[in-house]
Amino acid sequence: MAKPTRYTTQMVEDFFKKKEWLPTALFQVWERNAASHPDREAVVDEKNRYTWKQAAAAINRFALALAEAGFKKDDILVLQLPNVAELPLLRVACEKGGVMCLPVLRNLRTREVEYILGHLKVRGIVIPVKYRGFDYFEMANQIRSGLPELKHIWVLDDAVPAGATSVREILNTPLENKYPADHLKDRSYRPEEVSLINHTTGTTGFPKFVEYPMAARLRLGRGFIESLKLTDKDVVCALGAVPAGANCVPYFGAPQAGAKVVMLEHFEAEAALKLISKEGVTVACGVPAMWSMLVERPNARTSTGSVRLWWNAGAFLPPQLGAEVEAKLGGVILSGLGASDFGGTMIPEIDAPQEVRLLTVGKGRAGTSFKVVDDSGREVKKGDVGEIWGAGPSAASGYFGDSETTWQCWTKDGWFKTGDLGKVDEQGNLILVGRKKDLIIRGGQNIYPAEIETLLLTHPAVASVAVVAMPDQLMGEKACAYVELKPGQSLTFKEMGKFLTDQDIALYKIPERLEIIENMPMVAGTKIDKKVLQKDIADKLNPSPSMGEVRRG
Repeated sequence: MAKPTRYTTQMVEDFFKKKEWLPTALFQVWERNAASHPDREAVVDEKNRYTWKQAAAAINRFALALAEAGFKKDDILVLQLPNVAELPLLRVACEKGGVMCLPVLRNLRTREVEYILGHLKVRGIVIPVKYRGFDYFEMANQIRSGLPELKHIWVLDDAVPAGATSVREILNTPLENKYPADHLKDRSYRPEEVSLINHTTGTTGFPKFVEYPMAARLRLGRGFIESLKLTDKDVVCALGAVPAGANCVPYFGAPQAGAKVVMLEHFEAEAALKLISKEGVTVACGVPAMWSMLVERPNARTSTGSVRLWWNAGAFLPPQLGAEVEAKLGGVILSGLGASDFGGTMIPEIDAPQEVRLLTVGKGRAGTSFKVVDDSGREVKKGDVGEIWGAGPSAASGYFGDSETTWQCWTKDGWFKTGDLGKVDEQGNLILVGRKKDLIIRGGQNIYPAEIETLLLTHPAVASVAVVAMPDQLMGEKACAYVELKPGQSLTFKEMGKFLTDQDIALYKIPERLEIIENMPMVAGTKIDKKVLQKDIADKLNPSPSMGEVRRG
């Protein structure tokens, strides 16, 4: 059994005693739904459809196949797949088969995948043979030659190359006829055991690996059911292939509510609108870049009439973009605060006034507590800015195989240091200010980039913006704005300065350099990689500052 890194026996007992955790595994949720409404649809994509009965059978068959293939309890299986219907089924099958599941982003390539497989001594990987012009099988086969632990390559394609095994053949083979019904009983994970690993998508090099007992993930899912008011009448769409973040709702919330899940294989605005309309999606889960593309589509509202809720995760939602979503697409948009490292979540009330939903991330949900602290860990006064710390029963149990990093990020009494800066308003709602590491200190005065970015995003020429620190001999740091323009638009340094001055903000906050950029560097397709931009501006200023568009402060 893989014991949680930081959960003690007493913590686990308390979670169960308080009924924050329930004695139910996720695979049992799917089996319960199969028993109560077998012929209702459980999960679909653009090509395949599974009822709850078919889904439960597929989960059981792949779990049995893992045992047949020689996987031992706590071996690891990596899933590197697009957003297809089989992805959630294989994740759940791992839990039932006693194999730890690690879903990874499909855009990782040899360097990252080889590190993950080797570092964790992964025993198998599930991939497409080829997808969107990239040969995943060639990559996996090349990696396998140097990793003796990697014994199995499963592929989710009809054509199966030599050296690989077909997943669909397994899912269509009645392996259950070979074994008694309780064959997997001693292998299946209990809710309090670590059964899921997520990798981080940070910018600090190779990923860290976050571990979860399924009881914690299911508590998060029940928090989404309560906060988003999910029922078995909902149709929940996963618009992006993100292992965590936005897809926590379809993976852990929807099945517990008995709601149907729709998987969009690859996000394109027209494909998303077509699928939303066809399936009658009521809850769409995605990231800000997706909403930006959807609102630009003419007549998008004709396809989104069924959507009551847009769930935003993975990156900060600019308030004006949220307002535009509601005006052009209909429904309500909600955006909370969470992180794969942390696991807890803060979410506004779904029926809160628009200014609360768009300007705050609400209050703690799924049992989550939070506090805003200074550099000494002491709570600051309401309205003051500090680092956000969180705790609760849906939180991760640490970093897998890395107790040192776990205790760098978690306090002994259970608080996770999010690295986000925020403040609490008079109603107790949490307002995000930015990332602690992004804070710019200009001659002793704090500049919070998110504040400036939010304002610049309201400029009609601006499509995307990132404000980063640039070195300065006199002030230590100054702010530089990187701006990606909308097609056919222009913006000068002088125009940017006047626009921000008209917003009545302090002059020291106004960026003192403007860089127009064609495409923002991204992390995992959801967040702007500010480290790349900081290096870029530092390189441009070395050895001497450019005399380009610089506002002397």
